[in-house]
Amino acid sequence: MSFKTGVCIAVALLLTACASPRHRAPVEERGSSGRVSSSQPADPAKPLPPGAENAGKPGFYTVKPGDTLIRVGLESGQNWRDVMRWNNIDNPNILEVGQVLRVVPPGADPTGTATKPITAARVEPRPLDAKPGTTPETGVPPVVVAASAPVAPPPPPPPPVAREGDDNVNWMWPATGAVVAGFDEARNKGLGITGKPGDPVFAAADGRVVYAGSGLRGYGNLVIVKHNNSYLTAYAHNQTLLVKEDQTVRRGQKIAEMGSTDSDRVKLHFEIRKQGKPVDPAKFLPPR
Repeated sequence: MSFKTGVCIAVALLLTACASPRHRAPVEERGSSGRVSSSQPADPAKPLPPGAENAGKPGFYTVKPGDTLIRVGLESGQNWRDVMRWNNIDNPNILEVGQVLRVVPPGADPTGTATKPITAARVEPRPLDAKPGTTPETGVPPVVVAASAPVAPPPPPPPPVAREGDDNVNWMWPATGAVVAGFDEARNKGLGITGKPGDPVFAAADGRVVYAGSGLRGYGNLVIVKHNNSYLTAYAHNQTLLVKEDQTVRRGQKIAEMGSTDSDRVKLHFEIRKQGKPVDPAKFLPPR
């Protein structure tokens, strides 16, 4: 074999080796399988839901799947219209899962009291017969001069606590029938009270109606009454509602007629909630 022939064979072998599948570029292999090349930039991060920076803080509520403003109000012990206003919500039917809502008034801590300004005023002694927070000469609150130096923001306030006097509620039974379902925090957040269609449903204490309608799934025709800063009551499954939102009601006033909306039988589902948390009504209602 001549030298020229040997060179030709060597070049042919070299070209065959270069064309072997073992030497295909990795990018081609990823492309042929439909996967995205690692050289492509990652998708931008999804924006955080509104108010996410307040998640977990006292006085705020994180929206869960299936939540509505009415449920948020029930779970936080607030009027749903107030929650809507505090969060500048235009459409009450649109909430985003993970959205964090303020459930205490702006400028108030979770106890519902107004935030006091930080001042540099000196505390003056007062006579024993002077009322707290007033001047002995005029009986009116003194003028407070705010400190001009910048101050660090205060730490997050403590969890909500009941105001003094909030527990002094004169409760009564909302219906005269027998209790057919007791309180169970996991499965039944109130009492089931039996009756006939049209039986009267009474306000369990003085208060103001914060909801009257059928917009909360599982409750049927529902009335929610707010009694003070700590307590509200819910009356569900009615056939007829006799009150409207923002109406003041008195203890013992007929507010609805018993029915079976969103229920398999005629009954009143009655809840007492303290700062949004269900509590056992049997521990608050008087003995029969």
